[in-house]
Amino acid sequence: MKKTLLGIAMAFAATTFAASPTTAPDSLTTVGLKPMQQQMQAAAMTAQFLTRFHYNTMPLDDAMSQKIFDRYLKSLDPEKLFFVQTDIDQFAAARTKMDDAINNQDLTTPFAMFNLYERRFQERLKYARDLLKSDFDFNQNEGYRYLREKEPWPQSENEMRDLWRQRVKNDWLRLKLAGKDDKAIRTTLEKRYDYSLTRSQKLKSEDVFQLFMNAYAMSIEPHTNYLGPKASEDFDIQMKLSLVGIGAVLQERDELITIRELVPGGPAALSGKLKVGDRIVGVGQGVNSTPTDVLGWRLDDAVALIRGNKDSVVLLDILPAEVGPDGKHKTVTLVRNKITLDQQAAKKSIIEIKVSDATRRIGVIALPTFYQDFEARRKGDKEFKSATRDVARLLTELKKEKVDSVLIDLRNNGGGSLSEAVELTSLFIGKGPVVQQRNSQGKINIESESAATVAWDGSLGVLINRGSASASEIFAAAIQDYGRGLIIGESSFGKGTVQTMVNLDQIARSEKPKFGELKMTVAQFFRVNGGTTQLRGVTPDLAFPTFSDPDNFGESSYDNALPWVQIKAAEYQTVGDMKDLLPLLQVRHEMRISKDKEFQFLLDDIKEFNVQRDKKLISLNEAERRKERDTRETKTKDREKMRLENKLTSNDKTGKADKVVEKPVSQDDGLQANERSLSAELAAEKARKDAKDILLDEAAHILGDSVDLVKSNRKLAERVISSFTRKNAEVRQ
Repeated sequence: MKKTLLGIAMAFAATTFAASPTTAPDSLTTVGLKPMQQQMQAAAMTAQFLTRFHYNTMPLDDAMSQKIFDRYLKSLDPEKLFFVQTDIDQFAAARTKMDDAINNQDLTTPFAMFNLYERRFQERLKYARDLLKSDFDFNQNEGYRYLREKEPWPQSENEMRDLWRQRVKNDWLRLKLAGKDDKAIRTTLEKRYDYSLTRSQKLKSEDVFQLFMNAYAMSIEPHTNYLGPKASEDFDIQMKLSLVGIGAVLQERDELITIRELVPGGPAALSGKLKVGDRIVGVGQGVNSTPTDVLGWRLDDAVALIRGNKDSVVLLDILPAEVGPDGKHKTVTLVRNKITLDQQAAKKSIIEIKVSDATRRIGVIALPTFYQDFEARRKGDKEFKSATRDVARLLTELKKEKVDSVLIDLRNNGGGSLSEAVELTSLFIGKGPVVQQRNSQGKINIESESAATVAWDGSLGVLINRGSASASEIFAAAIQDYGRGLIIGESSFGKGTVQTMVNLDQIARSEKPKFGELKMTVAQFFRVNGGTTQLRGVTPDLAFPTFSDPDNFGESSYDNALPWVQIKAAEYQTVGDMKDLLPLLQVRHEMRISKDKEFQFLLDDIKEFNVQRDKKLISLNEAERRKERDTRETKTKDREKMRLENKLTSNDKTGKADKVVEKPVSQDDGLQANERSLSAELAAEKARKDAKDILLDEAAHILGDSVDLVKSNRKLAERVISSFTRKNAEVRQ
């Protein structure tokens, strides 16, 4: 993803905007949050960019207004839990006024719609709280339709109240089934609904504006977005994997800013004065400053105070983890420093696989995103943060550790820098085109790395899933088209578009960030074979089962996604050919998973998940729900018993006498994440990380098979092994 669009920026450098007021429909109140002047200017600037420079330009007219209206309404109340039909009727006159609101720099109407939503939200939550004063009858044969996106709007207040009665009844029943008594249930739900009310009251004008502007941007195309100043800052941090702060992951718990994790090597961890669970109740700037009370603040507002310039001092008023609300505070001063978010960077591991009579070592590189510190690279910093640089370093380490194959794990990697995708691909294919780009004028540009040096010439695999998108798809598609490696997993997301960042503050020559940024689609990318990943994604050579539903997740789930098209192939030479290897790998894969109980458990879970997803209705009858729960628990216990027996049998064969501890059976506790203790939440997160990754292990087995087959069959090796791998092997001989 390119960071700037200089031609557009220059074209708008001297642009000025003037307001022409419009009014909201008389039926809508404007009491509540109001738009700010800079937001109205930002809206006008955004419209001028989108109507002139977007890849799929569309006029901002009445037709677009109706699309914006529908998307904005959906973003406010997607499950139709707050507005009733009479509210929607009130909005009718606004359907063709969204374009006027933007063009005339008068956002009264969209803000009035939000303020009515906010009022309805508070009414529904207060009613939910009142329902807790009465008892529920769980002997009735009644159901709650919890997926309501395609349902009609409730026609009356009575219908809405009955919907919320069912919703609260389900919340109560979940806690009841988890073993809570009525008093505990009532306390938990009162706190839950109060917390939701409190959070809604913390919403700001910038939240509403970003919601509305994204309704406009995404009505043109799904991957065009408006980012307010705070969202823009967070995006930059995500791309460069660094920030200046104290090195603590924070979380809002019970209205308190709580330390969830200390970043190793950061000021907070190095000080030895802070620990997980400590609460930050005040923040000051400087050693002798008076801290600002942040009790009850939004997390992002508190974080803004804690971050600052490198080498500056921040003073923290801390309520230690071990004391109650009225416990003794302590003061901690820290010097802010640059924090590298290493947990989001590329990481390596090695999986050993037994194949035939040999043990194959598979090097795994997990890459969560295609990150790059754009600013550091622009300034000439030779040590700028880069996904490609990190992966190249890890490949060097894996070579020294004598791995037989490398697996690049791109699951849930949503993309990132386009240049990183090109450079990373070149580490495996060398010189040659990686991806083609076509802009809105139809001009095609071929992206390649002319000075590329192959960092790994051996066996290669790429693991993808439905969450692998954009830059991940560019990489996987190129590896597949060149015949360089095996693509394993699920069909990818299907995002075949390129975005650029337009800094509206630079355009307006604003010294302070107040207008935000526009992430705008400016091109579509194509594989070197002329196809595109748009809509269809990358189809794996060896497919894994999936929980994903293409109707609800992926490019095909969007109602306005760009179509799949094809252009002329680029001039490129394949370096290998996997087609003769695939049938053999498929047979071994199917034989192995047929005997793998964990894989069979996964297939069973997917089947059950699909059945439940199609129901969209949950019973509110206690006996029926208990029966369903007991069935699930019995299945889980049976699985754990089988695991225990398998482990004992395995120990008997090896002569080992390892102590086997049966895992506790997990069940729905009826709680939301922030309602569990921090220690319980962290323990659950650790358990998820430590759990066996069935799909990763199977992908490693497939690569182990690949190495085994190639080494044992010379003719197959001649077709499969990459041309530069053969050349390098000849040189070594």
